[in-house]
Amino acid sequence: QAQLVESGGGSVQAGGSLRLSCAASESTYSIGYMGWFRQAPGKERERVSTITIGGTTSYAASVKGRFTISQDNAKNTLYLQMNSLKPEDTAIYYCAADSRLDRLWLGHADYWGQGTQVTVSS
Repeated sequence: QAQLVESGGGSVQAGGSLRLSCAASESTYSIGYMGWFRQAPGKERERVSTITIGGTTSYAASVKGRFTISQDNAKNTLYLQMNSLKPEDTAIYYCAADSRLDRLWLGHADYWGQGTQVTVSS
């Protein structure tokens, strides 16, 4: 069973940048599809970005053009580069993975990390 460990969260001012990392305990090729979700206080969890085995990416409209998802298969690590951060980006960010894209897309992934807090102040 794969384990996912996020890191890289923190507190920044609006306009700043952070890079989140998600280290997987096994090959990202064997895991399948990976992505980032976030949950702000009092709100439902939302999908931020996903990446397929072939490298095709998707982004929520609210982060498109500001966030970039990538993966280093040699290091079994997923990344989320977040630029031009806004206070509304404040949330706990979770890494997720599944062998099926539809389950990941719907937030029903088999594997989840513990989450990392991102706080953006105005």
